[in-house]
Amino acid sequence: MSPALSTDDPGLTTARFADAILRLPLAYDVEAGREVASLFASQPAAVRDVIEGAAGTSFHLRMLAAREAQWLNAALVQAPEDVLPLLLAETKATPDATVGADLRRIKRRLSLYAGLADLAGVWDLETVTHALSAFADAATDRALKAALVPFLARGAVPGQGATDIETAAGMCVLAMGKMGAFELNYSSDIDLIVLFDDSRFAGSDVAEARATFVKATRKMTALLQEQTGDGYVWRTDLRLRPDPSVTPVCVAMEAAERYYESLGRTWERAAHIKARPAAGDIAAARAYLARLSPFVWRRHLDFATIEDTQDMRRRIADHKGLHEGDTLEGRDLKLGQGGIRAIEFFTQTRQLIAGGRDPDLRVPGTVSGLQALATKGWIPEDAAEALVGHYRALREIEHRVQIVSDARTHTLPSGEDGFERLARMCGTTDTMRWREALRARLDDVHRLTEGFFTHAEALPVPAGPIAPEPELVARWRHYPALRSSRAQAIFERLKPDLLARLLEADRPDEALAAFDGFLAGLPAGVQLFSMFEANPALRALIVDIAATAPALAQYLSRNASLLEAVLSGSFFAPWPGKDALIAALDATLRAEPDYETRLDAARRWMKEWHFRIGVHHLRGLTDADEAGTEYAELAEAVLAALTPVVVAQFAEKHGPPPGKGLAVFGMGSLGAGWLSAGSDLDLIVIYDPAGEDASQGPRPLATRPYFARLTQTLVTALTAPTAAGKLYEVDMRLRPSGRQGPVATALAAFDSYQRGEAWVWEHMALTRARCVAGAAEVRAAAEAVRSEVLSQPRAAGEVWDELGKMRARLSEAKPPQSPLDVKSGPGGLQDIELLAQAATLLSPASARRTQAQLDAARRAGILPAQTAETLARTYRLARAVQSATRLLHNGPLTPEAFGQGARAVLLRETGQDGIDALCMHLRDARAEAARLIDDVIDGAHAAAPAPSPSESQTR
Repeated sequence: MSPALSTDDPGLTTARFADAILRLPLAYDVEAGREVASLFASQPAAVRDVIEGAAGTSFHLRMLAAREAQWLNAALVQAPEDVLPLLLAETKATPDATVGADLRRIKRRLSLYAGLADLAGVWDLETVTHALSAFADAATDRALKAALVPFLARGAVPGQGATDIETAAGMCVLAMGKMGAFELNYSSDIDLIVLFDDSRFAGSDVAEARATFVKATRKMTALLQEQTGDGYVWRTDLRLRPDPSVTPVCVAMEAAERYYESLGRTWERAAHIKARPAAGDIAAARAYLARLSPFVWRRHLDFATIEDTQDMRRRIADHKGLHEGDTLEGRDLKLGQGGIRAIEFFTQTRQLIAGGRDPDLRVPGTVSGLQALATKGWIPEDAAEALVGHYRALREIEHRVQIVSDARTHTLPSGEDGFERLARMCGTTDTMRWREALRARLDDVHRLTEGFFTHAEALPVPAGPIAPEPELVARWRHYPALRSSRAQAIFERLKPDLLARLLEADRPDEALAAFDGFLAGLPAGVQLFSMFEANPALRALIVDIAATAPALAQYLSRNASLLEAVLSGSFFAPWPGKDALIAALDATLRAEPDYETRLDAARRWMKEWHFRIGVHHLRGLTDADEAGTEYAELAEAVLAALTPVVVAQFAEKHGPPPGKGLAVFGMGSLGAGWLSAGSDLDLIVIYDPAGEDASQGPRPLATRPYFARLTQTLVTALTAPTAAGKLYEVDMRLRPSGRQGPVATALAAFDSYQRGEAWVWEHMALTRARCVAGAAEVRAAAEAVRSEVLSQPRAAGEVWDELGKMRARLSEAKPPQSPLDVKSGPGGLQDIELLAQAATLLSPASARRTQAQLDAARRAGILPAQTAETLARTYRLARAVQSATRLLHNGPLTPEAFGQGARAVLLRETGQDGIDALCMHLRDARAEAARLIDDVIDGAHAAAPAPSPSESQTR
């Protein structure tokens, strides 16, 4: 009897196992069951019933119970949750001299107790598999160290001695497969990868260390799997290591990493979902798996994995000759149709597809994987719930198949007697009903999972209102995206459906031409085409974009990964708001390891949200006002989250910012809080040195060049093209003194300039300025300067006179190019904005948006009510046109350049009946707006008295 389970302790008197029994197995061989149960006469009747049913159905449990009756009698009065920790403690304490025999004894006892607890419902499935897996970890670690001790004792590992045994001298074992996921069966092999940390050894010592570690690995596996009269511990399988036909059983980490980086296959990525450190140097194993993470978890959605997994399933079926009929006899519960592996493949493949984007999906267990996928919206909750139920039930039946004779099998019996035995082990005498329930589970698993792996059948090219242009369609196969045979095969399956959708567009020829441009611009196609194949909604979206927004289609060809965002559950959710965006981007940037990857991450993140805004606007989920606000909030979130990253990176070389830091003013449309799809960012940078002359750092800089170079670094972070593209174009011409002034301005100089030197037009621009990023104290001070400058009294005549001169210069320099060019020229967006800014200089209000400025000027009596309302109405119309045209089209804004789909969006946004009617309406509205602005300037100028020097600025 093990001392750990002695019944001498008076506290161990309650039959705790009996208290937890939820179900009873029924004996198939009643006499055999009663004979074994008689060995447990001191146990409560319910416990004896469990033992009778178990021994009467399982030869293996019958043998174990008879052999370990003394130990089991003691174990059954323990609390069930205490049994495993005691066995694990005993495992760790086994002497080196008897480790093999001791591990076999402990394995027998755990298998016996787990089998009874399983059949009685005392332990649920997860507890059973976790207990088996935890013991596999402990046994592997103990066997490894016992095998390694003699080598360390005689100095066979260079630079390592007996004191290094706790870290196994740099050896480690990864648990793979079911062991890695804590899902081991009673009779599972344990899949292991044995590695050593070659960075611990000098170059000349690596080969010697490897040779010793190979010998230790073989000794470890012998201790675990050698079959004696006491049984065995675990059968081991080392074939999941890199290229097992040519590599040693213990592989250097660097060699393994090189293999996976260059030759790793999809099935090896899937295997590593469940990989975890199990024995030896746990810290080294964790570091190794962290380095391997980019191999397992691709940054982009990886729908090509579906085809890889389907091919793997097909090869397994062909190799095993798996049963695919309707009968249960001889059916493989693991690999057969609707079996356990189908659920595992379904789960792992979904995890591989999306786990690179969402770390929450990187869980090893099948049940936890299904639950995470459902929580994140990748599979329906009812499907996940059903598959979890089926998985647990099938795993329990698999356990019963194995525990009958401790057989390494997943195959259902071939005769009726075998099914009778299994049904009774599951607690029922109604074998037929039990069989039908099992068949229904297998059929439902097949129904829920098979469609995910089945290729879409190719359809004939449908007849449409026009036939596809033979030359256009024929040249597709020559595009870069279709250069591989795999891409061609997937696209050929997609093409009939894509063509059908394109031919159903209002203008099929325009849609085909736009789709052709999209396809021509793709650098590669396998991943995207796989994503299209798995998601019909994406095919509908790309056709919708091609039929309405060729500019967006061209943008997508260069940024095809943006379509991944559509598949997230939040793509069509309400807009989260600026604060949530800042928090989300900040978390994204913090998760990246260095400055360069943060810049790339910011670009990917921004583009996904930018694309989301465009799709919502395109489909009428938002209007121009909402889209403009969202584009502006997105830009502000990028500036707010990225500026601290840039400052921190710059500070590593030159020290923290001198004084109080900097603030970033958003000018123009950004300051007003409304942008369009292609807007630049107008910025100025203000800093407060607070009397400090230089930075304190490795390479200190004087204050002025410090902030000048920091500003240039910020602009580069926004504008420089990286592997992920660029964020925004930046315009800093609105800073004090324009192009002639420094790129960053000290707060005191900004204050002095604005009060004594700035032109009227600069104060007009200041009416829209808003601090969007930087140090809070500097932002508040800069905003205070702005407010004070704008609140000072002004001579109305001078303001209107300057406005008139500006309008004349702008009208001459940049007249409108077409009726849809609504920004430039008299009565255009810019013209109305300038009037609103001028009126704001004469108003006590502090509004930034043009429509709010017009309304404030009306309330202050600066503009006639009818004038303000008419200008606001024209401004809304022009802004709707600008917002739509910048989303839909790149190039000349002539009506002829817009296809039918794009025109439909324009007309929806403006409420007009046709493109000609829209152009006429714009012409008339602009003419009226220009006349009203002329009247305001002329009338105000005529009524204003001549200003005295004290009433106006010198400039």
